[in-house]
Amino acid sequence: MEPIRLAHLPTPLEPMHRLGAHLGFEEGALLVKRDDCTGLAAGGNKARKLEYLCADALAQGCDTLVTGGGRQSNHVRMTAAAANKLGLACTIVLSSEPVEVPTGNVVLDVLMGADIVWAGRLDYAATEAAITAACERLSAEGRRPYGMPIGGASPVGALGYVSGGDELLGEVPDLDVVVVADGSGGTHAGLSVAMGDHAKVLGVDVGARSDLDEVVPAKADQVAELAGRTPPTGLCVVDHDRVGGGYAVATDAGREALALAARLEGLVLAP
Repeated sequence: MEPIRLAHLPTPLEPMHRLGAHLGFEEGALLVKRDDCTGLAAGGNKARKLEYLCADALAQGCDTLVTGGGRQSNHVRMTAAAANKLGLACTIVLSSEPVEVPTGNVVLDVLMGADIVWAGRLDYAATEAAITAACERLSAEGRRPYGMPIGGASPVGALGYVSGGDELLGEVPDLDVVVVADGSGGTHAGLSVAMGDHAKVLGVDVGARSDLDEVVPAKADQVAELAGRTPPTGLCVVDHDRVGGGYAVATDAGREALALAARLEGLVLAP
């Protein structure tokens, strides 16, 4: 599948000398792949996935992108932007009660003109079901919706991180391990396919779903088949010890990490 170009690629790859020294790494051993610099309404890793998801939507003749997530979802915000670039409508399902004053990504969702469905406080599975229900409603109205799961983490979306992993390996052929946040698991699955070995990707659970140990390797097999690649070898590695009180609930260690990245590298990370 040929992607539609939405992202600014390749993204920068930068050494983190001061943070690396603080953490005890050898000089030049700690790098950051700046996928916050992908463009598309403030950037983020979802742009790579949307290049493939939107290509699939257009190939199927769809006229409306439909997705969902938490109130401050980066994927939702970037999906609304991608829809506008391509002349498509966009419906987004937010697992939140309505807010009186929009903040953060919700400001951008409103600015983009997306049709916002405030679905109330829902868990992961219920949010996915609400996305499906929104697609069914739009179909009944005569629209042609293209549904995307939370985080764009379908096999099609994860192709974005097969190509993203290829880009990274072209820059660092002797790469030891990629450390990535694990929400819906799509980025992790795509990177595992690109690396060819589950041991070369460490996912850090952010508390979005409880079944990453099963979902990531199963999704990686699907992505490999779609990409015409050999499935990754070895066992999937996910660190479940950083979640704390749950998704989007900051921990003291998380706050310390944000401060270290900002004060040693000028790098702004999200909680």
